Amino acid sequence: MTKEIYLNKRKALVDEAQACIDNSDMKGYVAKEKELKKLDEDFEAQATAQANLNALNGNVSSKAAEFYANKAEPSDDFGSLEYRKAFMNYVAQRTPIPDNFSNAFQNVTTSTGDVSPVIPTTVLNRIVEKMENIGTVLNLVTRTNYKGGLTIPTSTVKPTATWVNEGAGVTIQKSGVDGTITFTYHKLKIAVSMTLEVSVMSLSAFETKFVNDVADAMVKALEQAIISGSGTDRPKGILAETPATGQALQIASGTALSYDILIAMESALPSAYENGAVYAMTKKTFMAFFGLTDDNGQPIARINYGISGKPERSILGRDVVILDNYIANYTPTVTANTIVAFIFNFADYILNTNYEITAKVYEDNDTDDLIRKAVMITDGKVVDKNSLVTLTVTA
Repeated sequence: MTKEIYLNKRKALVDEAQACIDNSDMKGYVAKEKELKKLDEDFEAQATAQANLNALNGNVSSKAAEFYANKAEPSDDFGSLEYRKAFMNYVAQRTPIPDNFSNAFQNVTTSTGDVSPVIPTTVLNRIVEKMENIGTVLNLVTRTNYKGGLTIPTSTVKPTATWVNEGAGVTIQKSGVDGTITFTYHKLKIAVSMTLEVSVMSLSAFETKFVNDVADAMVKALEQAIISGSGTDRPKGILAETPATGQALQIASGTALSYDILIAMESALPSAYENGAVYAMTKKTFMAFFGLTDDNGQPIARINYGISGKPERSILGRDVVILDNYIANYTPTVTANTIVAFIFNFADYILNTNYEITAKVYEDNDTDDLIRKAVMITDGKVVDKNSLVTLTVTA
């Protein structure tokens, strides 16, 4: 399977999965999700097999090896086998990148980055794919690639259609735009720990470890920022927004969770924002709701298991996103005001990044440790907060 065939199949499956979500066809979505994962696994397995075969044959300079599995064309300097091996030596052994790549570096180095060597194209693509696979929130938000400094409008209300008689006009409505947001540059840095054994790894083994380390760390940092980022040195999170009037619900410390609380949250959500809005809370908070019943004795929270075998949680028919480690658990008593659950349409959050990640290796003079750092430039903001309903336990 070539890169072009793989990407075309993947894009088609992603579009079909999105259509299932838009049509509330969750069974269809689960099936498409399973097909996506199988396609990724098959392509990665094929790439690994080819890399291992090339290593056994010692055919490190063949055009087939250069093209394969890197998901990069041979003309891509940062996707070539030569650059991949140079990058591995740089990260593992601090060997300088050869001078023949200096022209390519001049084309990508900008004032917003503090590192030079760019992660090889094939490794970068694998990092992005793994981030999409393991992320809980990343798959739900809207991702863009706007240039830093670009200003886009934010929405306040949804327009409505009007019935008119033949030949009659209609009152022109305002677009509902009350302001704008501007995407800036925020650096996301992680330190990648590489042991001595990495220096003697094969290229495929090194890239797999590097992908896992970088993707895992960046997913956690990005998703934490999406939920509760301050907006100063990182993206502005959903919970950093002030909900619309009447949509910031509070319960006093010591109040037990109840059916009435959920009814109040549902009532606060405008009907125009029903579609796509989901509950977000920790698993512990969800289990606190799980035992509640309505006036007829029916459970208000449910756990179903789709064809993938993964639990699918819902409350009053609305999907639940589990955000362990990103939001506080519900406890009867708190010492400070704490948001324990919220409703939101994650598609109304935009994460803006070009997914270009660079790396740098340097020595810590105080500890004599080798620090391997990866950096990505990103920003994110809510563009429409009208679907946000929060539940806060007050002190």
